[in-house]
Amino acid sequence: MRKTLPLLSFCLTAVLMNPGNTRAQQADRFAYAITDAQPTGSNWSFLRKLDLRTGEYSSVLLDGSNAGLPAYNAATKKQLETPFSDARFGTVANAAFGNGVAAMAYDKKNNRLYYTPMLFDQLRYIDLKTMKVFFVLDKGFTGKPVKSADQGNIVTRMAIAADGNGYALTNDATQLIRFSTGRKLVTEDLGSLVDDPANKGISIHNSCSSFGGDMIADDNGNLYVFSARNQVFKVDLSTKVATHLGMISGLPGNFTVNGAAVNADNRIVVSSATMPEYFTVDYHNWSASPYAINGSSWNSSDLANSNLLLTSGKNTNTVNFVSRNPLPGSAEGKISLYPNPVINNQFIIQFSQLEPGSYSIQVTDVMGRQVVQQSLSISGENHTQLVKLDPAAAKGIYLVKVTGQNSREIYNTKVVVQ
Repeated sequence: MRKTLPLLSFCLTAVLMNPGNTRAQQADRFAYAITDAQPTGSNWSFLRKLDLRTGEYSSVLLDGSNAGLPAYNAATKKQLETPFSDARFGTVANAAFGNGVAAMAYDKKNNRLYYTPMLFDQLRYIDLKTMKVFFVLDKGFTGKPVKSADQGNIVTRMAIAADGNGYALTNDATQLIRFSTGRKLVTEDLGSLVDDPANKGISIHNSCSSFGGDMIADDNGNLYVFSARNQVFKVDLSTKVATHLGMISGLPGNFTVNGAAVNADNRIVVSSATMPEYFTVDYHNWSASPYAINGSSWNSSDLANSNLLLTSGKNTNTVNFVSRNPLPGSAEGKISLYPNPVINNQFIIQFSQLEPGSYSIQVTDVMGRQVVQQSLSISGENHTQLVKLDPAAAKGIYLVKVTGQNSREIYNTKVVVQ
């Protein structure tokens, strides 16, 4: 191990000094948007890109209404040879966006834009490198191909969360669907959200207050649901409890929140399907301020980028899963871990300016079972330690804990193993 540390330290220094690792450069400065071909239209079938620095919209990146555009099987990656024929909508099912899209999520790691057409029960994605459209054909997305008259089982909210998975929510919030974004795409219905008893009658399931809108994720393992009626709910993914946080203030009376994305300043940009005006929202008090669009402005049914809402105080907008308060006498700021999510079943812990002595690293799974125990001795100002998990370790969330003198815990964090 000693022979490799100098080289490893050099590599780590290069990574840390790379200006591309700063929050300002990692954060997306754009958002993808679903619009019509006309600025105030409502045919949600045209993909554009909004530059959040300049307020300028791009031209159409993809005409999702074109039923002649080639489609590909997400499992085999082969082009579909037999066109779809839907009893209700005919060849419209072959169009990338079907008869309109109101839910999409940007997967930065794989450069994909996931979405689902409103009236077709199918997850699809765009490979943004090639602009090819892939259909997930092996199973329905919600399992309910016929959409209800009250539109309750239509998916209108979607986001990529801090754990790297995609999450989608039906209008009535009775189906929270998780989908993987790796090589093998797996979907799972997590069931219904549960109202926090403190919601005071404003239910996440209520059609008058809580249908429609969009969804974003934070860096602390939560989702934020914005309804078309401008209500805001925080969803704890570990419990599926939806807590009502309030209503966005400062919006025009006829404004409906239909799109939401986090900008580089950690404010939430919101769009509407009813008017081509845009606003930024401060999550501390849910107040809105006008956001200027430069040039043509478009009604939009959805916005998406990869930025997480930073609520934990971490200066990062990479995938992160931290949920803890600083420990008494902790080494907060002196210990860092990367990469997170973990790839190749190994990660590095870097120690900076810790007191010389003996330390211990322990890794446990969600059931509390120990999977790694390592002891180390630190004698200098900086030290790096490679931690390897068993190649057969299950994917998921693990707790990493560091203890110092007298077995006192000085650091803990959660990592996502992919």
